[in-house]
Amino acid sequence: MYITRITVSGFKNLKEIDLIPGRDFNIIYGQNAQGKTNLLEAVWISTGCRSFRGSKEKDYLAFDEDEFDIKIQFEDEQRTQEISYRMVRKNMKNKLITLNGVVQKNSSRLFENFKCIAFLPDDIELIRGTPEKRRSFVDLCYSQLKPKSMSFIRKYDQLTAQRNAVIKNIILGRDTEESLEIWDRQLAAVGSYITFMRNQYVAILNRYCKELYSRIAGEGEELSVSYQSNIFSSDFEYPAAPDTSMTEVYYSRLRNSVSDDLRLGYTHTGAGRDDISLKINGLSVKDYGSQGQQKSTALVMRLAQAQIYRDEKRESPVILLDDVMGELDERRQKFVCSIIADMQVFITTCNHRAVIAECDNIFEMHEGRIVNTGKES
Repeated sequence: MYITRITVSGFKNLKEIDLIPGRDFNIIYGQNAQGKTNLLEAVWISTGCRSFRGSKEKDYLAFDEDEFDIKIQFEDEQRTQEISYRMVRKNMKNKLITLNGVVQKNSSRLFENFKCIAFLPDDIELIRGTPEKRRSFVDLCYSQLKPKSMSFIRKYDQLTAQRNAVIKNIILGRDTEESLEIWDRQLAAVGSYITFMRNQYVAILNRYCKELYSRIAGEGEELSVSYQSNIFSSDFEYPAAPDTSMTEVYYSRLRNSVSDDLRLGYTHTGAGRDDISLKINGLSVKDYGSQGQQKSTALVMRLAQAQIYRDEKRESPVILLDDVMGELDERRQKFVCSIIADMQVFITTCNHRAVIAECDNIFEMHEGRIVNTGKES
């Protein structure tokens, strides 16, 4: 998969962008606050995902613009496609999203068709951050392979919110404990599927990360990645596919936790409390890893995500490297480039000469515009 053309105007500070990238490495350089990351963000939201910077949709539109318009043309293994994403200030709640000229009710079809993987400076939070960061990472990775799985994540969040509302009503005397059972049945079915999904992906992730980390760190350090379920014990034998036995275990745990939930005021048991364990030579990377080990672990997790998608789907995703390469030494840059060499890559940097990747496609940004297009001599 690769992008053939990017046109953007009115998205944050971007103005009249019309970029025809190469099929391999593309470097976008310029000083800070010139729009480099905004350009990658425009590409990213065209996948149907929320902003990787946490931006709200109302902040997508530039202060001095009445609308923004993003168009992404790309080719996959089968055909050429085009995504259009438009928002008008006077009616910001209604986005106009089209895929190949067909208006979309939501962004789910974008997610099914256009795949990017973003490497970000705050990826270190995959190691240092909360379990939610790691759960979200695994959920996105698996859903990129099987897009329909994202509906289970949304459903789980909805059911948990509804169950928590019932818990509050019980505490206030407006409802009875028996009302929880119907929500527990639904939550057990969805939660057990999500647990199975995550455990299956993490097992694959572990194999890839182990191999990649050994290459970047050398002998003497072994990285292991494992899934820690809040419902199922570490020695639980997962079935070949989600089944009723998993659902019943999950349901029993929910029922047994009702008294604690009523004391705490919320659902404290389930897939929303799971985590991913990352260890080097048996020790937690988060608690005992050096800064270098933590950065290397976060890096190989993203590289593994890209490799797994390519190997499973027989197609490469588009890679977005936002101000990441400049923080890597030459050895690690070469390592990253060797892994993503057969993919289309967009690299943002303040100093393009600090990026060692061989690149014929170099674009300078200034005040939201592409002001110079050149080839490395």
